[in-house]
Amino acid sequence: MGSSFNFKQFSLRNEIAGLKVGTDGVLLGALADIGRMSVSQEIPEGSTGRRPRILDIGTGTGVIALMLAQRCPEAELVGIDIDSASPAEENFRNSPWPDRLHFVNKSLADYMDGDPDLFDAIVSNPPYYDSSLLCPDADRSAARHTGSLSYREVITFANDFLSGGGTVSLILPKSEEQRCTRFAASFGLYPYRIWSIKTTPLKSPSRIVADFSRIKERPEHKELTIQDGDSYTAEYKELTKEFYLNF
Repeated sequence: MGSSFNFKQFSLRNEIAGLKVGTDGVLLGALADIGRMSVSQEIPEGSTGRRPRILDIGTGTGVIALMLAQRCPEAELVGIDIDSASPAEENFRNSPWPDRLHFVNKSLADYMDGDPDLFDAIVSNPPYYDSSLLCPDADRSAARHTGSLSYREVITFANDFLSGGGTVSLILPKSEEQRCTRFAASFGLYPYRIWSIKTTPLKSPSRIVADFSRIKERPEHKELTIQDGDSYTAEYKELTKEFYLNF
């Protein structure tokens, strides 16, 4: 009997992924700034135009892509993952939006070699544990360690395949903030909004969700706390109420 994770508008087959649906993916799916992305491709006069294109790198179960499909009903979404066991393709097919969701089973390097069309938003929940801490579960290790995919690869890809008015959104450990923003700046990508994520009010931020664009400006800094005692905070419930069944 397969396990599933149910949201208000879609469900996910979840049991064969290296990682299950987690808070990091949900945070990125809810906070990624897709409202700022713009379709830079010229539209011929009289044409109905094209859909905005969003790429989810390392899609896993597909939860981030599915949340963005719900948030952005006019967008076409591509989820890419190197793991052939990823349930994303099935989850996309069984969702309310199968015509707008596409799964690609390739490494990011192989996908780049195919010279894909530009994307108006790129999102990723990349691996972040140091390779010296590799766990014995090969699938989990491949999903979460920088030997498989890193934010550097995501930003390098975005340098070539992000539209002029496009955005990049990443969730990372707070400790990686300065390294990531410096690396992105070397490619002409600059943070314009950074969420610091706290698990509880008394703890220091453990994660950031950062949005980047090609425009250099002073970034807006915001903070979100997930839990207070045994309950989720009102702000987290408000953020995720269109997705979680119990909110």
